[in-house]
Amino acid sequence: MRIGILTGGGDCPGLNAVIRAVVRHSVKSFGSEVLGFLEGWRGPVDNMIMPLTLRNTETIINRGGTIIRTSRSNPFATEDGPKKILDNLKKNNIDALIAVGGEETCGVAKRLFQEHKVPVVCIPKTIDNDLNATDYTFGFDTAVNVVAEAIDRLHTTAESHNRVLVCEVMGRHTGWIACHGGIAGGADFILVPEKPIIIDEVIEAIKKSHSRGRDYSIVVVAEGARFGDAPKEEVENKNGVFGIGEKLAHVIAEKTGYETRATTLGHIQRGGSPTAFDRVLATRFGVHATEMAHEKKFGRMVSLQGSKITDVPLEDAVDTLKTLDLSLYKVAEVFFG
Repeated sequence: MRIGILTGGGDCPGLNAVIRAVVRHSVKSFGSEVLGFLEGWRGPVDNMIMPLTLRNTETIINRGGTIIRTSRSNPFATEDGPKKILDNLKKNNIDALIAVGGEETCGVAKRLFQEHKVPVVCIPKTIDNDLNATDYTFGFDTAVNVVAEAIDRLHTTAESHNRVLVCEVMGRHTGWIACHGGIAGGADFILVPEKPIIIDEVIEAIKKSHSRGRDYSIVVVAEGARFGDAPKEEVENKNGVFGIGEKLAHVIAEKTGYETRATTLGHIQRGGSPTAFDRVLATRFGVHATEMAHEKKFGRMVSLQGSKITDVPLEDAVDTLKTLDLSLYKVAEVFFG
């Protein structure tokens, strides 16, 4: 059997661990070959391939990024994209395709399976942890650890200068990283897209903290959080990128008189070596996806349910966004102010 694999969307710690697991299990357990399609869906559209072997994947489990690279390309953006994929899968004698990615990558896979009968299996990948039908995705734990460590460092400089520091983290649509990272880092307030920002509540919490003799505060905000009284209000920085952290810092300084600064972690959360948890989860996902491909369980996605690895129909994964569990946010609220 010949297996193809691609990685789509944003890069994520753990992708190389998945690739390694798919190659190792395919070659050693099934005697199959594995080809990597380069740069996400662009690979099977433009026939960009890389042979994957035990030799060139044996030492990549600890590496960030993806050795077969990635992109946000969508084959449905052009009329002949899906046909090119079918032609190139046939040309390379690919019996099954494993697509590793988030909502967009898996959404493309769902359409290719339903509309063009492409033999595809998906592995969920998003550091935002917002893909439905799986408890966790690999990369999320690494991102949370990066945020928690950054907040630890911000505590010391905030205390030294008696400042309020606003830390903007990833999370365009959901607050999973902000909430987990904020709790782990001991933030004084956490703001997420699922709950509009009520600035008076933030100001009250900061003032309450300062009234106890603690002359600094840490506020964590997800990039997709918005003010409740002006949901469309955004601020543009000098690079042309909208940043809620800068806006929030300005408002806090204006309303409290406290010196306030903003820090945006950005792509730092994506890079670097994956945590042990993410390496193990990615490896388990890769092994299960390999078995699904050989069993011809197409049109499905690997999923973590509790402590078990299973699989679900692709439509269960991509049709609904998995928003933050607000019971977790209530835990965070105990520590506000």
